[in-house]
Amino acid sequence: MTARSPARVYRGTPRNLAFLARRLRAGELVAVPTETVYGLAANALDARACAKIFRAKGRPANDPLIVHIHALAQLGTLAEFGDAARRLAGKFWPGPLTLVLPKKSIVPAIVTAGLPSVAVRMPRHPLMRRLLRLCGRPLAAPSANPFGYVSPTTTEHVRAGLGKKIRFILEGGPTDIGLESTIVDVRDPRRPRLLRPGAITRAQIEAVLGQKLHSAPARAAARAPLPAPGLLARHYSPRTPLVLHKKLSPALAAKGNAAEAWLFFAQPPGPASRNIFWLDARGDARRAAHRLFGLLRTLDGRGFRKIHAELAPGHGLAEAINDRLRRAAGQGHA
Repeated sequence: MTARSPARVYRGTPRNLAFLARRLRAGELVAVPTETVYGLAANALDARACAKIFRAKGRPANDPLIVHIHALAQLGTLAEFGDAARRLAGKFWPGPLTLVLPKKSIVPAIVTAGLPSVAVRMPRHPLMRRLLRLCGRPLAAPSANPFGYVSPTTTEHVRAGLGKKIRFILEGGPTDIGLESTIVDVRDPRRPRLLRPGAITRAQIEAVLGQKLHSAPARAAARAPLPAPGLLARHYSPRTPLVLHKKLSPALAAKGNAAEAWLFFAQPPGPASRNIFWLDARGDARRAAHRLFGLLRTLDGRGFRKIHAELAPGHGLAEAINDRLRRAAGQGHA
């Protein structure tokens, strides 16, 4: 359903937060800030409200939603969890970690793509946490953008993508991390799986669990239900074709087609050019992750025929950056 007027942006005042909490309890959608990306929130226990998320985003029903909570006590009402989940939550919540667990019947099937599991996280963004407390409900919230496009990290991104389909946006400033949460499947604590890398790295999770993480399984069918969001081969994609390189050559970029953009991980040597860009001048992974989606959106709006992008070197957060780049280019594991 198309909103009658463009979305309005609300500052995070006590009055506005109370108003938006009422709107959520009434079954409406609110775009919300988190430390990862902006989300499109609805009451996670209201199937009709969650259906509005899928319509507004054009999201397929086989892609589940992440449920956001503000206190660990809420987790037991939504899911079954044991020692492994308790240790991870104790270490990383509130924060950018999502846990996939066996769900309880209170969670509507539309939230979980009909699967008997649910993805849950406790965000750390202060405004999102206040809104969750005021709302008194867990909130389902995928990224607040048209399905498959680059995730939003500012309210301007949200308005550009969904401004005519939703009514309410909570202003929380640019997101801190800029990449979606790490997702770990702990339904079988003997075989935990990293479904989506993020700011909380594989090594950090393995250190808490005391065991190695297995990788996400390949998906058998294009329309099969997914255990968690962010697992499609093509996702987070600009409209401009994206070509990945293990390492970009500054000389090749300088001689390349001026109608094509060249995105380096760190600032390359040589003179400046209108079609040469970089994620961080010094190649810092956290700053690079923070800038990735915003820069992809910028390049997508510049009229380039193609974007050449360099993969991040190393491990840790580089795994998450490269996961998003590969999916943006349609090369993700699926």
